[in-house]
Amino acid sequence: MAASKETALQVLKSIFGFSDFRPLQEEIVLSVAGGRDTFAILPTGGGKSLCFQVPALMHEGICLVVSPLIALMKDQVDNLKKKGVKAVAVYSGMRPREIDVLLDNCIYGEVKFLYVSPERLKTDLFLERFRQMKVSMIAVDEAHCISQWGYDFRPPYLEIAALREIHPQVPFIALTASATLDVQKDIIDKLELKDCAVFAQSAKRRNISFVAREAENKFEKAWEVLKKVQGSAILYVRNRKGTKEMSDQLNRLGISATYYHAGLNSEERSVRQVAWINGKVRVMVATNAFGMGIDKPDVRVVIHLDLPENLENYYQEAGRAGRDGFKAFAVLYYSLHDIAQLQERAAQTYPSLEFIRKVYQSLANHYRIAVGSSEMSSFDFDLHSFTQTYQLDALLTYNALKVMQEESLLLLSEGLLVPSTIHIPVSQSQLYEVQVRYASLDPLVKLLLRMYGGELFSGYVKVQEGRLAKALGLSETQIEKMLQKLDSLEVLAYNPRRDQPQVTFLTPRFDAGKLPLNQKRIGHRRDLAVRKARSMAAYAENKQLCRTLVLLDYFGEHTDEVCGICDVCLNRKKLTLDVGSEEGIREKILITLSGGKAFSLRKLLAEAGYNDSLEAAEIVRMMEDEEVITTTADGRIKLKME
Repeated sequence: MAASKETALQVLKSIFGFSDFRPLQEEIVLSVAGGRDTFAILPTGGGKSLCFQVPALMHEGICLVVSPLIALMKDQVDNLKKKGVKAVAVYSGMRPREIDVLLDNCIYGEVKFLYVSPERLKTDLFLERFRQMKVSMIAVDEAHCISQWGYDFRPPYLEIAALREIHPQVPFIALTASATLDVQKDIIDKLELKDCAVFAQSAKRRNISFVAREAENKFEKAWEVLKKVQGSAILYVRNRKGTKEMSDQLNRLGISATYYHAGLNSEERSVRQVAWINGKVRVMVATNAFGMGIDKPDVRVVIHLDLPENLENYYQEAGRAGRDGFKAFAVLYYSLHDIAQLQERAAQTYPSLEFIRKVYQSLANHYRIAVGSSEMSSFDFDLHSFTQTYQLDALLTYNALKVMQEESLLLLSEGLLVPSTIHIPVSQSQLYEVQVRYASLDPLVKLLLRMYGGELFSGYVKVQEGRLAKALGLSETQIEKMLQKLDSLEVLAYNPRRDQPQVTFLTPRFDAGKLPLNQKRIGHRRDLAVRKARSMAAYAENKQLCRTLVLLDYFGEHTDEVCGICDVCLNRKKLTLDVGSEEGIREKILITLSGGKAFSLRKLLAEAGYNDSLEAAEIVRMMEDEEVITTTADGRIKLKME
């Protein structure tokens, strides 16, 4: 496979509108475009998707993208389509005939990107079509999911390497935002990457000041931070109820805020997300369901009021601050109770085998599934209703479902809006026969043909029932019934829109008593969760080591260079400062202005401990000339945000 920088830049500019690559992107693109197995570790916001999208567009054939996150798959497919690039996605909840048509188009059409969830890789339907595709490369996103040492293990990822047997000459690219050394080795081994080029961008975020403090009234402390640090912010909390309560409190205190969690319907989530991205509200109060795939560069502060489960999650969430390269803050508040609770939750992450079997049996009863049936079948799933019906503890039930997912028995899919789609699987003459026989359906069929034309016969297209209803002067309910009637006549395939979370049975239903659970692996994963919780707690309670060094060391990146801007580094400077020297005065001025504070000259000197000092005042003026600090229109002095 030939690859040149000129071709890569041409694709980057003509398709994506960028004139140059970000750090490491170019090297990664040219490596995989040249036919070499490639492993890329780029922190959150580092532009991982372009690392496989650009080289795929440099060559003929289709790029297979394996991703565990349906929402991200849909976003990337939609974004590619807007740029005129043909892309499709296959994921849980789709009807077999819809998947059939999409995969056919990947063989005979001009599709450039096929996104699939890992669970689809071993199905006969997928493998049969994959053999017939002209594949240019295979991209494995969120590659850490392949490792049992990782924090988000997904067993179906272990099936990816088998794709090499079908297309042995096709290069692989594995991508992840963060991975410990053990996980990095595991990824290369499990994906069987040969002569692999490894590109790892430093996990160090030089512009982020990491802070962790013990506090009892954590909301009050967060409010103080939001008053001092201006600009867009994310406030992470653990439970859904807390998102609304704290959002309401912030609004009452004069700070515009909205909230986000997985329990909101897709339309509500979208409206809130867009309002925050566009700056109509300043603060997003959210559970960890928020943030994945959102590229808002000007977030000035990310605040955690609850401890994340592990440092991987914390680094990813905190890393949503300061992607524009300007000064930003990642602040974590915790209590001693939080530390103890974190350890307890980690131990409960893997419930007893007896409880897991009980949840599985309850699911089978809930959906009336017979033993041996329903492989790859998906069902709408409401956790609250389910646990209420079967009198199960909600947290333990959720954890049991996650274990069954790790054991490749089930798949939990987040709730997201999947629009209605239609496809005509018959010839025009067959369709015309139905139009003649069912006169009441004729106006709708004519409207669909006028609006979508030949697309209806070649693949599935998105439709809006409301738009069709308005055009025909009917109600949405009437349109839905007409589409369902055409579906029942088998001249039109109709998939109604949905936005409910789903559970998919990945295997034929087992007798719950014989559920194949790997007790040794589950025990290993439980121990790993506990160790990761301890590392998270140790990070929070640490008061001796530079926080950036702690994070870098965790991810296997070793350096002696302290960040100089985290709370630990700043406290050390305070203790060792020679307050009488010019350097000491400069440091004290910088510390006083940290956190976005601004003062008049007199107030600044007083706060820094140099009340009416002419020497200190002169140094302040020098620092302004050097553009280290700046004076606002109302005469206050503050740090220049660079």
